[in-house]
Amino acid sequence: MTTGAQTPRSPARPPRSRLRTFLPLGVAAWLVLEIWLLVMVAGASSGFVVFLLLVAGVVLGSVVIKAAGRRAFRNLTETLNQQQSGTPPEAARPNSEGNGLMMLGGLLLILPGLISDALGLLMLLPPVQKAVSRYAQRTVERKLRDAGPGTLGDAFRQARMHRPDGKVVQGEVVRDDPDDFPQDPRPPLTR
Repeated sequence: MTTGAQTPRSPARPPRSRLRTFLPLGVAAWLVLEIWLLVMVAGASSGFVVFLLLVAGVVLGSVVIKAAGRRAFRNLTETLNQQQSGTPPEAARPNSEGNGLMMLGGLLLILPGLISDALGLLMLLPPVQKAVSRYAQRTVERKLRDAGPGTLGDAFRQARMHRPDGKVVQGEVVRDDPDDFPQDPRPPLTR
């Protein structure tokens, strides 16, 4: 039975971004390529060699992640000790931004596959780490600069306000001056 009332329509969805469109296709192509390459190497040598390569990748990746984690923890404790003692911070440590990229390289080594192992080994090289770090920093800064109001990028931009002391407290100023209190329009009571 129809009542003649129109059915409510859902609001128009924004168009899909390129990343949401092509990322699943890229991951599927990468998996197919990894499997194909493992089959080719197994056909050229033996399945045992492929197994040893995969185990070596897991072991090496674990060692790299553990070393990067230890280095990051050591840098953190040194920084905290310097702040507590009041000494000025040292100059930037060489390759101190590479801990995250080293961990990413270790993770790529742990993932089964020869292409991910090659990418993981590349991520362990300092020149590659610096290039990737610069590219990521430029991309994030551009995205933050181009962010519209009400977006996540706008929230990060507001959180990164530059102040001399680095402390920002957002709010409103409330003064307790006698002139600021609301005046009672009625005349005062007399006895």
